[in-house]
Amino acid sequence: MADSLLTPTLALPVAGARLRPWRFSDAAALARHANDERIARNLRDTFPYPYTTSDAEFFLCLVADSTRDLHLALEVDGEAVGSIGVHFKTDVRRHSAEIGYWLTPACWGRGLATAAVQTATAYVLAHFDVCRLYAVVFESNPASARVLEKAGYTLEARLRRSVVKEGVVQDSLLYALVV
Repeated sequence: MADSLLTPTLALPVAGARLRPWRFSDAAALARHANDERIARNLRDTFPYPYTTSDAEFFLCLVADSTRDLHLALEVDGEAVGSIGVHFKTDVRRHSAEIGYWLTPACWGRGLATAAVQTATAYVLAHFDVCRLYAVVFESNPASARVLEKAGYTLEARLRRSVVKEGVVQDSLLYALVV
């Protein structure tokens, strides 16, 4: 799967921003920035809200034990303010990976999510045996769809009535970058 299982630190083309491995010392910042209903409403139900320090510590332990997937903190000015993950698939989908991300609302509108997706995508394509990266976003989250479009991903499909979030059945949008 990978040339190396080492987790990188990657500079972003935004001043003061980079992608880097998560640290246990990030727990307080993670809990503070992830504890926002605007983030949780656009992610899978496994992302809790409210998001507590215990949730942050649990996530950081999972990430520390992960040897298969890529989990990076999006750091701005020395503090983890978001996350990007790449989940490598197996079996017949072994050349595919799913990318997901979130960013604290205080940093929205600065191009950080787009830069993070572009940087993580370039890293994965250069270092892993992957020819397809994809993401699924809720139809109620056009900002995330725009991030993917600006990062070079293409809308492949509308998955009709495919998700239920907060009791509402909605479509999801499948974006992919294929090389």
